[in-house]
Amino acid sequence: MSFIRKISNFVTGTGRMALLGGNRWYYVWLAVLVACIVQAGFAYAHQYQYGLISTNMRDSVSWGFYIGNFTFLVGVAAAAVLLVIPAYVYDWKPIKEVALFGELLAVAAIIMCLLFVMADMGRPDRFWHLIPGIGHMHLPSSIMAWDSVVLNIYLIINLSVASYLVYCGYYGIHYNRKIVVPLVILSIPMAVSIHTVTAFLYNGMAGRPYWNSAILAPRFIASAFCSGPALLLILFQILRKVSAFEIKDEAIHKVAELMAYAMAFNLFLFGAEVFKEYYSDTHHLVHYEYLFSGLHGKASPIAPYAWISLAFAVISFFLFLIPKTRRMPLTMNIGCVLIYFSVYIEKGIALIIPGFTPDQLGQVYAYVPSSTELRVAAGVFGVGFLLFTLMVKVSVAILFERGDQAAHA
Repeated sequence: MSFIRKISNFVTGTGRMALLGGNRWYYVWLAVLVACIVQAGFAYAHQYQYGLISTNMRDSVSWGFYIGNFTFLVGVAAAAVLLVIPAYVYDWKPIKEVALFGELLAVAAIIMCLLFVMADMGRPDRFWHLIPGIGHMHLPSSIMAWDSVVLNIYLIINLSVASYLVYCGYYGIHYNRKIVVPLVILSIPMAVSIHTVTAFLYNGMAGRPYWNSAILAPRFIASAFCSGPALLLILFQILRKVSAFEIKDEAIHKVAELMAYAMAFNLFLFGAEVFKEYYSDTHHLVHYEYLFSGLHGKASPIAPYAWISLAFAVISFFLFLIPKTRRMPLTMNIGCVLIYFSVYIEKGIALIIPGFTPDQLGQVYAYVPSSTELRVAAGVFGVGFLLFTLMVKVSVAILFERGDQAAHA
């Protein structure tokens, strides 16, 4: 059989696996995601027709819900390295068996990142300028261009590795380590670079003192190593219940332990930043005052979210720090949910809005996402979760369930 014919059979075969053979709840889940995508299409059509005025972003707050989600999802994508390092650098077999799902999550997360960038663009017809080798990217001066480069490279690496492993499993051949291992090792610095360059987008702005901090990049990376693995831990437990895929407790417990270290580092860096601002008590403190209380006698609409995010982070840290609670399914899952929403609020609200409030003229604009922004964001997450669901279903069916059947034959 020719290589092109094998590729064609692989694509059609995996497509049938993704869409057929699920139970009722699987199709309900797919229907919900498709509904989210369809309604988002109408919302985006409205935004495209009337422009970004249909959002609540204005001159004072020119980045909002879209860029907040973009920043959060870059961290989710980078979190795949938390599985790759113990799996391939230290050759720890329990995690090596599940490292593929970190790569699949990275693929889905980066696609959502690119969709959020497109949603935030006033001229989406110029999106092609962000494509390396095609658009006019203004390298090396543009940080946005560098961000686009590293995101696309990281997407290609993870998509290539995942596709190759599934392809080999589909045809029952063993993968070539000389192909997989170098790509996986390359993905480690690329995972760090995507969130580092994203942080540079913020702290390179000298006129925005809230972001102009050297520790912003390590804070981004530390929080990323919490949010992405939190999703994966819940996924692993779901897969153990609904499929023949067996995930060892050692792998889950090790990921939970690494998350405790990452959250400790994240809280330490946040505390150092807060101490610097409040102890020095310069005029730049105004941004943190808006974040945690308010300005000019008026309460801040984001202050409750900031305190909730901080409380969730502290509670989840102690849940994962104590070995007994991080190994108990109930408390571990509670910790995963708390970490996810803590980092989501931190990146989506507590990072973006205070950086613009007050603006450089001292004006305070109380930004909250519009219904259009919420609907478009729901559709983008629908696309990401749909792709991730289909990829996981195919991967489990090919790499694990077929392997179990062959082992028992």
